[in-house]
Amino acid sequence: MNHFDLRSGELWCEDVRLTALAAAVGTPFYVYSSATLERHYRVFREALDAFPRLGSPRIAYAVKANSNLSVLATLGRLGAGADTVSEGEIRRALAAGIPAERVVYSGVGKTAAELAFALDAGVDQINIESEPELTLIADLARRRGRRAAVVIRVNPDVGAGGHAKISTGTRESKFGVSLAEAERLYGLAAASPDLKALGVACHIGSQITDLAPLARAFALMRQFVERLRAGGRTVDRLDLGGGLGVPYFNQPDPPTPLDFAAMVDEVVGDLDVDLAFEPGRVIAANAGILVSRVIHVHERPEGRRFLVLDAAMNDLIRPAMYDAYHDIRAVSPRTGALTPYDVVGPVCETGDTFTRDRLLPPLASGDLVAFMSAGAYGAVMSSEYNTRPLIPEVLVRGEDWAVVRPRPSYEAMLAREPPAPWLSGSVTTAT
Repeated sequence: MNHFDLRSGELWCEDVRLTALAAAVGTPFYVYSSATLERHYRVFREALDAFPRLGSPRIAYAVKANSNLSVLATLGRLGAGADTVSEGEIRRALAAGIPAERVVYSGVGKTAAELAFALDAGVDQINIESEPELTLIADLARRRGRRAAVVIRVNPDVGAGGHAKISTGTRESKFGVSLAEAERLYGLAAASPDLKALGVACHIGSQITDLAPLARAFALMRQFVERLRAGGRTVDRLDLGGGLGVPYFNQPDPPTPLDFAAMVDEVVGDLDVDLAFEPGRVIAANAGILVSRVIHVHERPEGRRFLVLDAAMNDLIRPAMYDAYHDIRAVSPRTGALTPYDVVGPVCETGDTFTRDRLLPPLASGDLVAFMSAGAYGAVMSSEYNTRPLIPEVLVRGEDWAVVRPRPSYEAMLAREPPAPWLSGSVTTAT
């Protein structure tokens, strides 16, 4: 469910008309619904709470899905933690008011500087993904006279996800360590005076719409916990990651959070362990849309019809990068027969094509369209390719709205690149 709907012939976000937002902010822009963000978090929380054997699992929102500070603050106020994969994301979570004791730090390439920052900040959990990383964390903790709270991230060799590039749980993936390697590393962590081995973690992919691979992976993690305990190891935490898929309107509805929680209860409900989850897309995707304006319609004699928008692949890269589908809706739809369009942007790349032969209502220059389900991996993956400014992000709450990331001016963009001293007389940022 989301809070974007048609009223009196035009699309609204909660109690704000998108046509009014476009006039005030300019296009293209992202807009997020606070009500949807809050509802999705609560639905996930309530689904887990419906199964008493699961206890009260930790929920650390995956910051990489949408890292806007106002989005993080909205979720943090509900009790969400933060699953982070860089020092920058840790800093964002802390700046948004999420306390360090609710922050998880994961990722395969953590630098010494980043790990030092995480340790000094006092994050709740650092996921170890290799033996060199274990050694580095222990050394950094020793120098600080503290014990680092760690889990071992396991790669269970179970693939899942909506695209090969977002499947993270197979042996070909760069993430985590094999089950055999994990047992040895857990022993090293448990024996280290500089590390506090909390437990184990896994995350097998994103946009997972079938619970079967998740159940297989979780069953393997259960067996691993039991094996560690049988060997005399203490295992207090089992972090089962995120990855639950969302409806992008081109496929059957994926399992609900309640379906997911029921599966978790069946597989590990009696394990007597503190559970943790890291949902991202399922919280943010349908809470945001991208609004763009039609520049013109280019009809070629051979029959192709190009809908040229002011949004481009640098604003929403998912279709170019993952062949991702986004439902496209007219903000003020006209009556008339549906017409096939190739929907494209102005970036100088053939890949700047959102979709081909998409059936849409009649559209003309100046019309607004909305890319639905763009709240996750949209703005957060955008760039300034072709020297196009990053587009605004807007947060709506009821009838109120605020620009929570403004569009930078060209002057501000150019000012970030000071000329080399020997070119100072040749380069200017003035317009």
